[in-house]
Amino acid sequence: MSDPDKPLSGLLVIAVEQAVAAPTCTVRLADAGARVIKVEREGGETARHYDRAVHGTSAYFAWLNRGKESAVLDLKAGADLALLERMVARADVFIQNLAPGASARMGFGAADLVARHPRLIAVDIVGYGQDTAYREMKAYDLLVQAESGICSVTGSPEAPAKVGVSIADVGTGMTAHAAVLEALIARGISGRGKAIEIAMFDVMADWMTVPTLYWQMQCRDTPRCGLQHAIIHPYGAVDCRDGQVCVAVQAPAEWPRFCAQVLQRPELATDPRFADNPARVENRAALQAIMDEVFGALTRAEALARLQAAGLPFGNVSTVADMPGHPARRQVTVPMPAGAPASDFPCTAPPLHPRMVPGPLPALGEHTDRIRAEFAA
Repeated sequence: MSDPDKPLSGLLVIAVEQAVAAPTCTVRLADAGARVIKVEREGGETARHYDRAVHGTSAYFAWLNRGKESAVLDLKAGADLALLERMVARADVFIQNLAPGASARMGFGAADLVARHPRLIAVDIVGYGQDTAYREMKAYDLLVQAESGICSVTGSPEAPAKVGVSIADVGTGMTAHAAVLEALIARGISGRGKAIEIAMFDVMADWMTVPTLYWQMQCRDTPRCGLQHAIIHPYGAVDCRDGQVCVAVQAPAEWPRFCAQVLQRPELATDPRFADNPARVENRAALQAIMDEVFGALTRAEALARLQAAGLPFGNVSTVADMPGHPARRQVTVPMPAGAPASDFPCTAPPLHPRMVPGPLPALGEHTDRIRAEFAA
C-alpha cells in the first residue's frame, strides 16, 4: 500500500545541481519520497561552501539537501559521462542548473535527453529564456531581482533594495517543482515525458505582473513604500509607543470597523477623502497622520486588543530572533552526516510535509561507490 505522506516513492530523480534553485525543487521531491541522487563535482557544489553556520555546513546546503544521496562524478571524463547516461536512462526525472549551455554541450540538455529517453521528464533551470537575447547571461539571485524590476518596487522611497531572502532562486525552484508534478501527471495519462525549461527571469517577471500592468495600462510607477503597501491603505506597519504592529484593511466592510473601533473616529468612515481604497491611497499622507497620532498613544498590546476586538487582521513585526520560538512555526530535526560535529539540527518544517521525519544530509560523495556499482555498465 502506498504511503500518502510519500506519494513519490519509487521515483528516481537525478540532479546535476548547485546553489539554490534546483536544490529547492529536488528537496521537495525528496520530502515526498522520491530517491534523489545529487551529482556533485570534486570538492562539492557551490552551496556547501557559503558558510559553516550549521555544525560546519552551510545554512543553505543544510536547508535544501536533506534526504538526498551524493555522488561525486567528473563530467569532463568520458567514463563518468557514460555513467550519468546510464543513471538518466533509468530515471524518471532529470534536473540541472549548470552555467548557460554547459549541459547541452555535454549532450544532457532537456530536449536531447527526452529525445533519447521518451518517458523522461527533464528540466533545464536557466537564468533567462534560451530563445532570448539574454540566453548567455549568467544569473544569480541578486542579478535577476535587479534585472526583473523587483528591486525597483522594494525598499524605501529613498533607495531600492533586494528582498532579504533569495526569492528568485526559491521561486524558480518552486515553479520547477510544480512543473515536474504537472509532467508526472501528464506522463501517467500519455506515457510520454517532457523537456522543460524554467527561467529565473520569467518567474520574477511573472511576480512583477501587477506593477508592470500599472505601467503598461496607466503609465504609473509603483512606489517603494517600505512596510506599507503600494496600492492598498491602510496596509502595513504603524508605530505604537513600544514598537510596531501591522494592520490590514482590505475588504470594504473592514474600513468602518477600523474607524469606529480602532481609531475611535467613526466619522472617518464616510469622509470623502477615505471613502474607498483608491481615495485612501490618494490621501495616504492625511490618513497616515491620523493613524500615527492614534497608534502613537497606544502600547502594542492596546493596539492589538483593539484590532482583535474589531475582528480585523493584524500581525507583529517579527525579527529573525523571534522566529525559532514563534508560536506558528513548526520544526523538524534533520540528521547531520556521519562524522559531523553534531548529530542533528532544528529546521523549519517543510510546508508540504510539516510532520515528516527528514532524511539526513549527505556527506560529499557519501554514496559514490554504491552508485557506481548500481549503475555499472
